[in-house]
Amino acid sequence: MSDKEKQTPGQTLSSIKPGQKIKGTISKVELFGAFVDVGLDHPGLVHISQLKRGRVNRVQDIVKEGDEVEVWVQKVDPASNRLELTMIKPVEVKWNDLKPGTTYPGQVMRIENFGVFVDIGAERHGLVHVSEMRDDYVRDPAELVSVGDTIDVKVLEIDRKKRQIRLSMKESPEEILEDVEPEEAIPTAMEIALRQALDENEPPAETPKPADVKSSKKHSKELEDILSRTLQRKVSTSKD
Repeated sequence: MSDKEKQTPGQTLSSIKPGQKIKGTISKVELFGAFVDVGLDHPGLVHISQLKRGRVNRVQDIVKEGDEVEVWVQKVDPASNRLELTMIKPVEVKWNDLKPGTTYPGQVMRIENFGVFVDIGAERHGLVHVSEMRDDYVRDPAELVSVGDTIDVKVLEIDRKKRQIRLSMKESPEEILEDVEPEEAIPTAMEIALRQALDENEPPAETPKPADVKSSKKHSKELEDILSRTLQRKVSTSKD
């Protein structure tokens, strides 16, 4: 990458602010850290302690000359042309802001047999245990995610004393929308007995009025006459 490609028009050491994100190239590696060319007159320095979180034994284990990296400005001193950088991403989510049930987008940083570690912008990476990757059995976490993938995770538990974050990739029951017809509940033995008791205590059906009874009898007599005449015609036809 040339100076022209890296140099932002009008960018000077005095215009750079702490916390600013910059892209650069490792120009030199020393025992105490690495120098990064960010397109200015003087390179910035990433101390060995700022190459990554955790212990670093050798700078060469993390970076080498020619590597393109993302760095954040820690300290700027234009008077002495000093630029201190870090490759550790600043904390975006503070411990006090973490709450169970909160969902964050995160990047898969490491895959193990027991689960995956995800960077959600907190001080420490969170762990999605293999049992929290999906409802079904997961034989190998690498079958579901790869390092560098961006996924949505939900905070299950925070242990501030141990600085541990437990995450889940599973959807909450309320997030799963299913269009399923509700099944009719099977009545219990007590409910059946109660229904029977209510049926027995129901008042008897209303006694038909005399006019209704007379009309019903008349209708039945007419039906019997029609049936009788029909049978007689069939018998007469059969004899002929």
